[in-house]
Amino acid sequence: MPIVKSDFLVLGSGIAGLNFALNVADHGKVHIVTKSEPQESNTRYAQGGIAGVWSENDDEELHYKDTLIAGAGLCHPDAVKVLVEEGPDRLRDLIEQGCEFDKNADGTYSLAKEGGHSRHRILHKADLTGAEIERALLAKVKAHPNITIFDHHMGVDLITEHHVLGNLQADFNICFGAYVLDIQARRVIPFQADFTMIATGGASQAYQHTTNPEVATGDGLAMAYRAGVRIANMEFVQFHPTCLYNPGKKPFLITEAMRGHGGQLRNAKGERFMEKYDERLELAPRDIVARAIDTEMKNLRSNCVYLDLTHIGGAELSKRFPNIYRHCKAELGLDIGKDYIPVTPAAHYVCGGIMTNLNGLTSMQNLYAGGESAHTGIHGGNRLASNSLLEALVFTHRAAEKIISKRLKNRRNFSHIVIPSWDDSGAKNKEEWYLVRNNLTQIKDVMWDYVGIVRSKIRLTSAYKRMKVFNKEIEDYYKKTRISPELLELRNCGAIADMIIQSALRRNESRGAHFMSDYPESLEQYKKNTIIVGKI
Repeated sequence: MPIVKSDFLVLGSGIAGLNFALNVADHGKVHIVTKSEPQESNTRYAQGGIAGVWSENDDEELHYKDTLIAGAGLCHPDAVKVLVEEGPDRLRDLIEQGCEFDKNADGTYSLAKEGGHSRHRILHKADLTGAEIERALLAKVKAHPNITIFDHHMGVDLITEHHVLGNLQADFNICFGAYVLDIQARRVIPFQADFTMIATGGASQAYQHTTNPEVATGDGLAMAYRAGVRIANMEFVQFHPTCLYNPGKKPFLITEAMRGHGGQLRNAKGERFMEKYDERLELAPRDIVARAIDTEMKNLRSNCVYLDLTHIGGAELSKRFPNIYRHCKAELGLDIGKDYIPVTPAAHYVCGGIMTNLNGLTSMQNLYAGGESAHTGIHGGNRLASNSLLEALVFTHRAAEKIISKRLKNRRNFSHIVIPSWDDSGAKNKEEWYLVRNNLTQIKDVMWDYVGIVRSKIRLTSAYKRMKVFNKEIEDYYKKTRISPELLELRNCGAIADMIIQSALRRNESRGAHFMSDYPESLEQYKKNTIIVGKI
């Protein structure tokens, strides 16, 4: 089996992966692995925008404070300082790469305001900001001679010394790349690289209701977990308050920018309700708004609440939010200038992830992580809206700079390392597969019902016991079967669920996006990261 070699291996093709690739491409050969089309990522579906200090009535200290407040005491101040100070420069880089944000008539950038922000500081491209960023970066990536994209390829496991030496007690802790499934050829290929960047995005497909695309199964996170890399704060899953309620259809996000634009939440009785929960009303942090909606739905036994923008009017809404305006009209026959939008919370963003330092380095040598896969310390217990795209830019840029500096100063030569081929023997038992694949539906149901917006010790303990059974069945089947994308995603979602439940069980308090009905207070003793390490 041939080995595909490069200087830099990037797993994922969202903003984090593409930005990292562009920043290292002048210094070596780059391979980008993405399991679908290159543009299919969480980045593409980000509607609202990207935060940054741009106006005269804003400053870095305000952005810093807003982020810390939203993070519920768990943000790393040094990381947030880096974010707000370096963010504007990275946004200028993005604009130089060809990304176009909306401007006012006088040529200044149009800045939106979202929940938790004290100022208008969100750069956007109507309600398709992520798609615009993806377009601009992908065009640059495709034009660079040192970058090759392997689409319809999916990471299986990281290649570590345990594979190379066959020794679970290896003295060093080094990543040499990853085993990658060529989905169309149905074979696993070793991708060897000096440096590996995990940028596979989100993991909210582990939940029954999510805003994420189907590709968001936490593949890189699960790979790192299986390799024994340190993972932090997985209990903090942010539920977006407003996903379009349209049963049986693909999830569709209703951006927070609509509430920043004056949208009002109303319950099934048509009553505006946020004043009962927070003085910031609809612009309170997402965890507060999501729990308020969940409470109203349960109290009135309704399937959704409503976002009211009828006081704004269709002409303005169709201009500012053209994608949402068209979608609601086509899918539900709604004119959002006259009709309420039915919305419900859905799993949206994992605030935790693979632990990194300020330069993106994980607990494994030569392995880096960026974007939603990473835990940089920015988001704490609850992400401030529109900070995620900025985080991806800032910290993958820092990772690239550190790696380039490291290579120039002290490049270790691993050319003598022999990467073993993947053993893909085994045949799929179709009857058994039909049984095992049903575990994915059950995992999603358990996560939604027991590890959702409101949790309790008894629910989490029940979820933990059920997941042990599911994951054992999955792993037993995995060991005797030729792998497929469906099996890998099932395995990865099981690992993500396990990480979230383990972490949640360790936090006997309510903080940020983690709310326990039997531990409703925030406690000083839990004002720290929840760190777990997978079994190799």
